[in-house]
Amino acid sequence: MLILLPPSESKANRRRGRPADPSTWSFPELAATRALVARHLREVSDSPTATADLGVSPGLSDEVARNLVLDSAPATPAAEVYTGVLYDALDLASMDPAARRRANAWLVVVSALHGAVRPKDRITAYRLSMDVNLPGLGPVASAWRPVLDGVLAPAAGREVVVDCRSSTYAVAWTPTGEVAHRWVQVRVPGASHMAKHTRGLVARHLCVTGQRVRTPERLAAVVGEAFDVDLTPPARRGRPWVLDVTAR
Repeated sequence: MLILLPPSESKANRRRGRPADPSTWSFPELAATRALVARHLREVSDSPTATADLGVSPGLSDEVARNLVLDSAPATPAAEVYTGVLYDALDLASMDPAARRRANAWLVVVSALHGAVRPKDRITAYRLSMDVNLPGLGPVASAWRPVLDGVLAPAAGREVVVDCRSSTYAVAWTPTGEVAHRWVQVRVPGASHMAKHTRGLVARHLCVTGQRVRTPERLAAVVGEAFDVDLTPPARRGRPWVLDVTAR
């Protein structure tokens, strides 16, 4: 199973440790695009207009400065780098060993800088969003779109793609072909905070229960064990199934 998560805007690094080694990350096929995006990000982050180019307020200049030390900052598992509402609800640290193993295999964070990473991949905190038009490179999502299908479609195997991404990150990869028939977007009515919290809980529930799911209908049944759900078929070809989820 493939559970897609968005990154968090807030990110954390360990204070000590060795720097990241990109050769150890999941999806090594993305190495060339990772290096290209990182190079342009460093150049932009070192310019006087960095915050404006990256679409953040001047008050976040310290976070932008992290982009200048990607090669030397202490590496931290992605499970700890990404923080905030969704990741608090997911709470990987509290899972038992079996659930944690499933989480490490099933969860994939779609990242503007790295393309796709798994929870155990040791990365560093950065500031870049998928909707940025990066000077010298262009739209970040456009850089990733041609290469993500080659790694994410195989990662799904014959099971469902559980899409918990925000709209900003969903544009970087649209499942096609046979995989598209098993693509389910998790939608949560209500405010953004509650949507993030509930998506984190859904991802956690799937990892903890450990049930292999091959159809959207079966996914709705499994998620429905803990949530109120409503499954809607695709509106048209190439669109996802939609699973509306409400916490009880």
